[in-house]
Amino acid sequence: MGGGNFGLALASVVAKKGVPTTLLLRSDEVAAEINESHRHPRYMSDIKLPRTVRATTDTKAALADATFIIHAVPVQYTRAFLETVKDDMPAGVPILSASKGIETSSLGFMADILKECLGEDRSYAFLSGPSFAREICEGVATAVVIASEDLMLADELADLMAGEHFAVFTSRDVMGVEVGGAVKNVIAIAAGMCEGLGLGTNALSGLVTRGCGEMRRLGIYLGARPSTISGLSGVGDTFGTCFGPLSRNRKFGYRLGKGETPEEICASMTEVAEGVDTSIALVKMIKKRCKGYRLDLKYPILFGVADIIEGKMKPLEGLQGLMNFPTRMENYDERF
Repeated sequence: MGGGNFGLALASVVAKKGVPTTLLLRSDEVAAEINESHRHPRYMSDIKLPRTVRATTDTKAALADATFIIHAVPVQYTRAFLETVKDDMPAGVPILSASKGIETSSLGFMADILKECLGEDRSYAFLSGPSFAREICEGVATAVVIASEDLMLADELADLMAGEHFAVFTSRDVMGVEVGGAVKNVIAIAAGMCEGLGLGTNALSGLVTRGCGEMRRLGIYLGARPSTISGLSGVGDTFGTCFGPLSRNRKFGYRLGKGETPEEICASMTEVAEGVDTSIALVKMIKKRCKGYRLDLKYPILFGVADIIEGKMKPLEGLQGLMNFPTRMENYDERF
């Protein structure tokens, strides 16, 4: 479900294993183009999809015989989308989510949204890791992790998707994978701003490292395992998103650093930079769920990105604020 870059990439992964794969799309014209030429007319149009990938806009036809359902609709559009298709979903069919972020309205992660919309009578799994869609389609070596409370499901999905160029690891730590997938996009916006401002490699490396520290702090508070945050879905995905030339969130931050406004950048983008909405939702969620004094001092990068996107300060002011932080231990929690 979802015909953007990542939906196409995962459809390609499964189809290359010889599994009949159906893309559920919104446009009849796009579906016809994929079925006839095996290419998407807008996204990665130079890449040919496997012939076993078929596309349709008919929800009933797409889902009727599904063994697994892969959800690749952006987080902010997920709830409305699921409301339109949930009645056609076969009971008990597991869902693998490849969407990352926090919903602005509910402040929930994908696990929360899926259970609220589709109930708890089916199993859910969550895929994350450093995995640019184009590189997946081109057969470049990629490693991801699939997390689920149902480890048997995670193992089955790993067997379904793993191949010569696509390694799949498993985990039970759904919260860790979700936190990493959401926070890394916000850190990538900050990294892009740092690069756009021309602040150099030292500043960029320090910023990303400190951002990963904030990810770890938040993850542990919400019940994630530190090992998950330091793994593929946390630090691994952060490195890819902050330093990779294909990252939409990094590009968004770069353009902010060059002086464009969030509105100007969003108007010119053909795909969603999830970190933009997630940055605002993340700060609201931290204020709601995390207790303690001066949360902005514990999460200065996450709070700073949100302030910049909301127009409360300029990118350079935010970076200068980080450099003027009072001297203290690198990890404040080591005092105890």
